[in-house]
Amino acid sequence: MRSARSRAVLAVLALCLVAVVMRPAITAVGPLIDPIAADTGIPLAVLGSLSTIVLVTWAIVSPFAHGLGRRLGLGGAVLAALVLLVVGTVLRSQPGPSLWLWLGTACIGVALAIGNVLLPAVVKRDFPRRVPLMMGVYSAILGGAGALASGLAVPLAVAGDDGSGPDWRLALLVTGGAVLPFAVGAWVLNTRLARANDPAGGRAPVAAPSRLGIWQDPIGWLVAAYMGLQSTSFYVLVTWLAPISLSTGRDATVSGFDVMVYQLCSVIGALAVAALLRGRGARITPVALPLLGLAGILGIMLLPGAIGFWVLPLGFFAGASLGTALTLMAQRARDHGTSSALSGMSQSVGYAFAAIGPALFGALHAATESWTAPLAILLVTMTGQGVVGIFAARDRFVLEPR
Repeated sequence: MRSARSRAVLAVLALCLVAVVMRPAITAVGPLIDPIAADTGIPLAVLGSLSTIVLVTWAIVSPFAHGLGRRLGLGGAVLAALVLLVVGTVLRSQPGPSLWLWLGTACIGVALAIGNVLLPAVVKRDFPRRVPLMMGVYSAILGGAGALASGLAVPLAVAGDDGSGPDWRLALLVTGGAVLPFAVGAWVLNTRLARANDPAGGRAPVAAPSRLGIWQDPIGWLVAAYMGLQSTSFYVLVTWLAPISLSTGRDATVSGFDVMVYQLCSVIGALAVAALLRGRGARITPVALPLLGLAGILGIMLLPGAIGFWVLPLGFFAGASLGTALTLMAQRARDHGTSSALSGMSQSVGYAFAAIGPALFGALHAATESWTAPLAILLVTMTGQGVVGIFAARDRFVLEPR
């Protein structure tokens, strides 16, 4: 009994530590764009593509992560992703040519894509009776660690200033790599225990789905659409919330605070997922959550001066929507192998949307010189999420005859 409890504690600890390292490597970059530009001479417009590179990498690599998980087992594939994340984090912080910055970012993008896809399948395997709870915890840690890294990046860079300017390389190395050794160590131990209790080492069964099979499944497309629509809203708001806030007359500090509150409320939303998806909530929550987002966007459009309040429902909506989307990837699959395939498809679609959404939002704002039309697009996106949620919430499974 004690041995089983110890394995469960280690599985939770390993999942949480891996979740901690899944976002800081990218969220810390935004606040450091100015010192990176000043040090490297790379134009700000070009550096702005760093986040786009990561999202595009996620969209491209995600469908192939399931195959890697089948070959190496879930534990081995996630460990490979963590090792690649270590390599990318160290490469990006190397002094010398700016080529290291781009190569490191590419490695980080590939590593995180693999982790994004396979960790929901790990939850399905290790916590089959606690999927909503553990997905909520996982999503909350993603948001919380990402927000913390954003806040610490500039102070760390300033602390490392030796007279030549803020040390952005040190800041990226610390925020992205400080917890990595602990995450790798915990994951190695957890994988060894999992293999001792499962000779297949977490590999999917022989009858596991092919990549093509999942892409032809209508329920798979519903989950992918839900992921894509919520991702679009989240990344648009993360990118443009501060400029919208500035346009209402708030100063830069307060606008940054609005973004921080948005991210903190997303953590609360993610933690609430387990309660929201309990019982009948499993059918209602995917449909009802977008109502919070719609209320927040309509509030900004009608009462922009109160944007400091409207970020509260928007943040809760964002965190709970991500947690719900990740939970659907596990709940709409019969086993962790199928969940891995569904996760790869859904996240590929989701991050393709996310890579395009902020750019289109900004282009529409530039063309109209107003926030009304871009915000109206978000209203359509959130409404679409609610409609898709009606069908995605039904208790059905991918790759089964209907």
